[in-house]
Amino acid sequence: MLKNRLKQMSPGQWTGAAILILLLLSAWMAPLFGHGQPNLQHLQHSFAPASAQLPLGSDQFGRDMLARLAAAVRLSFSLSLLCVASSAFLGISLGVMAAWSSQRIDAVINFIANTVMSLPGLVLVLLVAGLAPGSFTMLYLGISLTLWVEYFRVVRATVQPLVNGPELQSSMMLGFGRWYQFRRHIWPAISGNVLTLAAFGAATSILMMASTGFVYAGLKPPTAELGLMIVELFPYFADATWVLLQPLCILLLMVLGFNLLAGQKA
Repeated sequence: MLKNRLKQMSPGQWTGAAILILLLLSAWMAPLFGHGQPNLQHLQHSFAPASAQLPLGSDQFGRDMLARLAAAVRLSFSLSLLCVASSAFLGISLGVMAAWSSQRIDAVINFIANTVMSLPGLVLVLLVAGLAPGSFTMLYLGISLTLWVEYFRVVRATVQPLVNGPELQSSMMLGFGRWYQFRRHIWPAISGNVLTLAAFGAATSILMMASTGFVYAGLKPPTAELGLMIVELFPYFADATWVLLQPLCILLLMVLGFNLLAGQKA
């Protein structure tokens, strides 16, 4: 199945994958070249230009921008992976349960999903993150709670016609269990949409994390996080525009990479 997915990838998807792989490799290799201390300050080197020791220069506190950007990319990838994994598991499980169970269970789960959908996603994230400001765990929970609904709605809508279809009915008559039926009939039908939603969900997770940093409701300084870095550097826009553009460009590339990866080949 993996080989088939790779063969079906469009040039745009390969471009998105290449962007993400390059960012991830750069972020993990930076500490190997002496750029592994994102919070180390050298006030005498404030806004130092690019050099051999500081390839991307330094910020207002003399901190290595390459080390900080690498740490921010690692953090963003980690959060997006956790959020996508947990929200996809929850959304797929509830979507299959709603479509494959009684109408009462379907109505209850659908009511919960509609309740979550009634709140703007970022507002829900801010509410949850506000319970413990600066907590990575609460930020992760808040973002995951907003993402699972999309998986639920797509999976439920896809599985409902399959439940009474001839394939599943034949498997039931032959005595195959539900796990076999899920692997054999349901997962192939939903996998394409789930993988697309996962790529979009990763981009959304990164944007939400950065958005909470913009309003100081997410992680706290001196954490190297793209949203926080942009806010901290914004007052120095006129004096060090090139420093502010660095986290902005990284954020743009990460979101662009995931959005390109999500595109389906026609």
